[in-house]
Parts: sequence; C-alpha cells; structure tokens
Amino acid sequence: MKICATASRTFWCVFDLAGKEQKLTSLERTSTAPDFWDDPQTAQTTMREITELRDTIDLWRGIQRQIDEDLGLLELAIAENDPDLGTQIEQSTQELTKKIDQLEFELMLSGQYDKRPAILAIHAGAGGTEAQDWAQMLLRMYLRWGERHGYKTEILDETPGEEAGVKSVTIELRGPFAYGYLKSERGVHRLVRLSPFDAAHRRHTSFALVEVMPEPEGAAKIQINPDELKIDVFRSSGAGGQNVQKTSTAVRVTHIPTGIVVTCQNERSQLQNKETALTILAARLAEIEEQKREAERAAIKGVHVEAGWGNQIRSYILHPYNMVKDHRTNTETSNTTAVLDGEIDPFMESYLQWKLGEEA
Repeated sequence: MKICATASRTFWCVFDLAGKEQKLTSLERTSTAPDFWDDPQTAQTTMREITELRDTIDLWRGIQRQIDEDLGLLELAIAENDPDLGTQIEQSTQELTKKIDQLEFELMLSGQYDKRPAILAIHAGAGGTEAQDWAQMLLRMYLRWGERHGYKTEILDETPGEEAGVKSVTIELRGPFAYGYLKSERGVHRLVRLSPFDAAHRRHTSFALVEVMPEPEGAAKIQINPDELKIDVFRSSGAGGQNVQKTSTAVRVTHIPTGIVVTCQNERSQLQNKETALTILAARLAEIEEQKREAERAAIKGVHVEAGWGNQIRSYILHPYNMVKDHRTNTETSNTTAVLDGEIDPFMESYLQWKLGEEA
C-alpha cells in the first residue's frame, strides 16, 4: 500500500500540479487588476489560460481523489475479504489508467500551437466528381472525429462540387489540443474503391489534400500589415453558379508577400466574411512559421518531406479488400467503416509517437 501511495506522489510531481496551481493563483491575481481589460486581447488570452489551468487542475484533483478512495476501498476489501469490492476497484483502476495514459500522452503535445484550435482545409484532387466525393467523405470523417472528442466544429467556407461532394472546404475545430492531434493529418489522402459514379462500376483512385493550421491566439501573435493585403468582394454563389446573394458579400483576401489567397462566402455579411477570411489567413501564416521551424529541425537531421501532392500519407482501400494504412508509421486496420466514421485516433497517436522518435 505504501508503495502505491509513494508512486502516486512521484507521478504527481512529474505533472507539476503544484506549479500549475501557483501559476493559476498568479494569473487570477493579475485578472483582478483595475487596468486588466485596458488591453482586451491580452486579457482574453489570460482568461483563456486561467480556464485551461482550472480545467487541468480540477481533472487531476479528481483523479487524485479517486485514487485515494480506491486505496481506502482496497484496504477495506483486504480486511473484509470482499470480492465485490475487489471487482469495483478493478473497474475503477482500469478507468483511471485510461485517463492517465491519455494525459501522459498529451505531454508529447508541447509544440507552440498544439493546445490551440485548428483550422482544417480539404481540397479535392484531379478527377472531378470522384475526387470531390472523396473530399466530402473526408469532411464527414473529421466532423465525426470532432464530435467524438466533444469539439465544437464549424464550416468556415465551402465550394460545392458540380454533381456531388466538395471542391474545397475549410472547417474550424475548437477543443483542447485540436491542432496538436490534427497536425498528423496534413498531407495527401488516397482512396481506392469501385466508383459509384462510373456506369461500368470500375475501380478508381482518388486523391485529396488536407491542410491543417493552428488558429493563432489573438492578433498580437500574427501581425498582418494591411498594406500587404488585396481585398476583393464578389457575390456569393452556390452549386451551379446560382446567386444566393444579390449583394457582394463574399470576400477574397490576397496576402501579397506570400501569394496566399483566402476566400470566404458562407456568412451573410461582407464584414463577417472578411473577419473569417483574415482568421484563416492568420492561421495559414502561423502554419508557414511552424513548417519553417520543422524544416530547420529536419535540415539538421538531413530529412524533410513536404506534405504535397507527391507524398501521400495514408491510403484508404475499399476494393478489392478493406484496409486503411498510414505510410509513415505503417499503422493499419481493416475496419475502414470505423475509420471513415471518425475513429482515427490510433493513426494520430502512432504518428505523434513516431514524430517524437524522429525528433529525438
């Protein structure tokens, strides 16, 4: 019993719960200053950090209470030789182990943006309706994954396909470590299946490019010079080019130094579309900076692979057999239905573990 308690205390030190509590106290003291809201962006960042710290501390304190309760029950079960209590403790221990494993895994997500919400864009490759339908399938997969994790998801911009699917779509996923997990999805995704759009029902191969960007925290994180922007407005349109707005509410923002172009037409007002487009642009610029840092680290090791069209990261085979395989980690499964329904955590986790080993 003493060994378990000592191990628990040692484990707590590794996660530095006391340090997090001290930081929370300091931030809460700062938030009560009379001039705290004079700088709204900094204040919002501080309040967000306070919320995250409180959630983390409450979670760990809950785990600590559960461990203490289970240790007490274990002593009682041993003293009274009660098998029912033993079963109860075993179930509780399994649940705690799962929680702690997950929290321990999240310690690997220590990148600058890993805790941030993510903006994910999907672009259909060549192949018309077939590729656009594949992009739609990926959209559903990521929305289902977000739903499974309790993330808030929102489609920021969408260009429908002519007959089915989407040409491109941009979504936001808000939740703890959204970018940290989803960054593993960046790259080309390949689908092999019998085409539902082919009268001869032949096998087709389709590609889609997935981009993942961190949502920057406040304008102070990513400085965009207004003089470096070209902003055009035009009428929003739906599938087939039908006007859904009689006024010019859609916005196209071009970042002149990088050539990045962002369009948004989902919102009803020009101002809302402009704000969304600027958010996506800031996320793209943040991702460029992140990739530069990765390239610098990789250059030292002599290895770097771009997530471009020539480098597929994962294959989804629906015919002549069922298999999803990640080409970076060799993680695979035959349960393609579950994967396309959002069960992609094993691929994400194996990638992050592989990435950690690459950077070691």
